[in-house]
Amino acid sequence: MVRRLLLAPVLCLLGIATAAAQDLPPLKETPTLDRTNPNGLPPIAERIPEDPLIVDLPEEGRQTGRHGGDLVTLIGRTKDVRLINVWGYARLVGYTDDLDLVPDILSDVSVEDGASFTLHLRKGHKWSDGKPFTAEDFRYYWEEIINNEELTPSGPPPFMLVNGVPPIFEVIDDVTVRYTWPEPNPQFLPTLAQAAPPFIYRPAHYLKQFNPKFGDKNKIAKLVDEARVRNWAQLHNQMDEMYDATNPDLPSLQPWIPSKLGTDRRAIMVRNPYFYRIDSAGQQLPYIDRVVMNVSEGGLIAAKTQAGEPDLQARGLGFSDITVLKRGEESENYTTRLWPIAKANQIAIYPNLTTNDPVWRELFRDVRFRRALSYAIDREAINRVLFFGLATPSNNAILEASPLYKPEYQNAYADFDQEKADALLDEIGLTKRRADGVRLLSDGRPLELIIETAGESQEEVDALELIKDMWAEVGVGMFIRPSQRDILRNRAFSGDLMMLVWSGYDNGIPTPQMAPQQRVPLDTTFYTGPAWGGYVMSKGESGQKIDYEPVNELLQTYQEWLRATTDEEMAEKWSEILSIHAEQQLSIGTVAGVRQPVVVKNNLQNVPEKGVYGWDPGAQFGIYRMDEFFFDPPKE
Repeated sequence: MVRRLLLAPVLCLLGIATAAAQDLPPLKETPTLDRTNPNGLPPIAERIPEDPLIVDLPEEGRQTGRHGGDLVTLIGRTKDVRLINVWGYARLVGYTDDLDLVPDILSDVSVEDGASFTLHLRKGHKWSDGKPFTAEDFRYYWEEIINNEELTPSGPPPFMLVNGVPPIFEVIDDVTVRYTWPEPNPQFLPTLAQAAPPFIYRPAHYLKQFNPKFGDKNKIAKLVDEARVRNWAQLHNQMDEMYDATNPDLPSLQPWIPSKLGTDRRAIMVRNPYFYRIDSAGQQLPYIDRVVMNVSEGGLIAAKTQAGEPDLQARGLGFSDITVLKRGEESENYTTRLWPIAKANQIAIYPNLTTNDPVWRELFRDVRFRRALSYAIDREAINRVLFFGLATPSNNAILEASPLYKPEYQNAYADFDQEKADALLDEIGLTKRRADGVRLLSDGRPLELIIETAGESQEEVDALELIKDMWAEVGVGMFIRPSQRDILRNRAFSGDLMMLVWSGYDNGIPTPQMAPQQRVPLDTTFYTGPAWGGYVMSKGESGQKIDYEPVNELLQTYQEWLRATTDEEMAEKWSEILSIHAEQQLSIGTVAGVRQPVVVKNNLQNVPEKGVYGWDPGAQFGIYRMDEFFFDPPKE
């Protein structure tokens, strides 16, 4: 069965079309182009594809914009300049704000039996340096980079393998390539749409100069010496950093590209004059000329935002900053919008079911104990004390915005009921208590849980302090142990860690097509059983073989999801995974939908009043198409 990826009828509903689906509007030159490209460029008709992506902004309920201006934002580290490639969100296929997966850089995608994917490029599409973007760029990635042991010793990434088997790659013509696996690969397209995408294409015309198979060997040897690297492969990898946005010479397809104008404390990203999207008025996107990313100490970002320095800011701001930010709105002409965070839960506790201590391990694997801990948490109190009542008491499940949502995923065993908690703990046999009321384990030790933190969030510690008092009411003690991220993860995998606190699963708004990877034991970040995840990841060379049936069921259901060929089958497997998590209380959530402050200058247009702030899916501002943001009135 051959199917298309959301063809023209759906695209038109989204206010998106291609020149093949509608006539090209009269094209208008960008009046501020000389500001970013002073050396002159071909006219717009020669810079955009023959079939550009046409965005009908009025159809979307947004404004047709005007060109010009610098958008200023703050970042906490120099390497955060790579966020320009997250926010720009130019992807082969990408998510809309309704979480539909649609062609973007590509003009079309055909899928046969979930195993064969034919990608259709836009004719005349060009890289940011004006050179053609063609099938050769896909071939170079697949044959010369990912399957070259010198450049990529690990070989193709996991999403390009089905049961360890890579695809057959074919170049059909200059604008068509095909990947065919022996079985369905449901991870392929969603992975291409991620916030940090794999970039399965590369600017071959640029990178070949660093590859001795194509370039001048003497020049390459000289460049290796100048770069102080060991060999050509290290040089090639250093120049090939599509995500990091640190090489201004590397051609890109993103709306803004790195320039040589900035410093390591002030990065200046300039418009890509060959960008493939236009609006229905014939104006080439992006509207904004430059994005200026100023590096600031993390602790100063809120204060600088209150003082009016950035035009758009969410990074480095948290819920606790909202009061401060509100104070500066009138004087600095901005508004603070509160977008729910897309994580499954703000603060979640993960009992380590692969902990080394046999007594604790047996207790943690008793679902009654996990449910008792959940019943003993007053989530409404946490919401009220820490989040002004603006969040939603919830398990570590999914949010209402997900098409997979069912209330029971959030609410199972999540009522505050100390009597039920006490009854379950008694039923387990934890009836003996110390003089201070703390229950005793089967071997006589006190039931005092040690919960480790990464030492990065005061919010987590504040929540644990509240939970500590709640659990004490049912005879469960708690100690909070600050740690560091890497140490915490290593202790979890080794079994030395008992419990940890972390945020909930990253993707709280999944669709059936998105991989449920974080919720199954695929690697050591499966915090309910890191050793099980390590066993699967290493193919049995390290970690522990899964010996707990609910987690075995998770893995088996995930493997069935991988073999699914329809959206209905994928949704069914997702539901099974979510049901196992809810029924088994594999982690203990607190609240979801905590608000992320998003500060927007009053003259910055087309930024949604209401949005969802997430990494995958969402790319933070990415799914809201930052290339469509503009200033009105214009910035001086």
